[in-house]
Amino acid sequence: MKVFPDKLPPALAKGLPPVVIVSGDEPLLHMEACDAVRAAARNAGIEEREVLHVENGFQWGRLTESAASLSLFASSKLIELRLGGQAPGQEGGKALEAYAEQMKGSDNVLLIMADKLDRRQQQSKWFKALDKAGLFVPVWPVDHQRLGFWMRDRASHHGLSMDMEAARLLGERTEGNLLAADQELQKLALLMPRGARLDVASITQGVEDSARYDVFTLSDACLRGERERASRILRSLQREGLEAPIVLWALTRELRTLLSLYQHLDQGQSFEHACKAQKPPIFDKRRPAYQQALNRLPVKRLHKLLMFSQRLDLAIKGASAVPLWDGLHDLALTLAGGRGLLAESPQSYKVG
Repeated sequence: MKVFPDKLPPALAKGLPPVVIVSGDEPLLHMEACDAVRAAARNAGIEEREVLHVENGFQWGRLTESAASLSLFASSKLIELRLGGQAPGQEGGKALEAYAEQMKGSDNVLLIMADKLDRRQQQSKWFKALDKAGLFVPVWPVDHQRLGFWMRDRASHHGLSMDMEAARLLGERTEGNLLAADQELQKLALLMPRGARLDVASITQGVEDSARYDVFTLSDACLRGERERASRILRSLQREGLEAPIVLWALTRELRTLLSLYQHLDQGQSFEHACKAQKPPIFDKRRPAYQQALNRLPVKRLHKLLMFSQRLDLAIKGASAVPLWDGLHDLALTLAGGRGLLAESPQSYKVG
């Protein structure tokens, strides 16, 4: 049964299931979900714990041995199977299916810790057998639009309160890194009296700018039409010393993908089919962003931006007078639906 992280503690309080699968790429929420399972196991009187790391060459018979092997002083144990990014494979799948059958008469608890499990893995026999008997906890990153609300709620977790403006600022300074945000809130909780209200000034003075961006974050912001965010990310990448060709590659790739989508749509194909035809395919979660970009950017504008990206490539090679980082900024801004002056200027397209 699927249970989201914020609903996991109440679900565990109703009864400890024989298996819990925690899957996802958000470190803080993943860690806390696993900690909740460990705490529930302790409260249920399970003191023994064994950790199995699944790596290349892992012997899946160890899972069966662990389930059958108990100390003289314990009648049950918590078995942590740490898959990480490893897929169980055929041997592992059979072992997990067999475990699902054998655990019916056992008091053990199996905690499977994994990176994101894709749809194919969730349709496998081993997953369905374990999911039917226990809980599946998918851990997804907090969307940036919800980040402020998450920060506000997290502040109350540490005995603080926070207005939304301060919460959004904290979200900007630690974007994409909930661990960093939580650490900053813990630090503020130590420095300020319990129940203190955080405002913009206290966040500005007490929190270091921990935001760490990459070109994929930039691409997502451009596709979604988030102009201010795209501008902020681009400037951050420049300050961090990221090479300009990498930024240009990421933006040009999105331009070519959007033009390819248009080509498939013009041939009468559905948007879903057009997404699947891309190399690599565009997965379900990212498709709304591409749809937004297609609704916002006509083909002619995309062709013009692609031509502008070629001028920026010449600037990287010293063969164009277009200011490189200002040009990249205006390319990203225009892709996001704004109006970058350099991308709009006829002067930028002159050769020689």
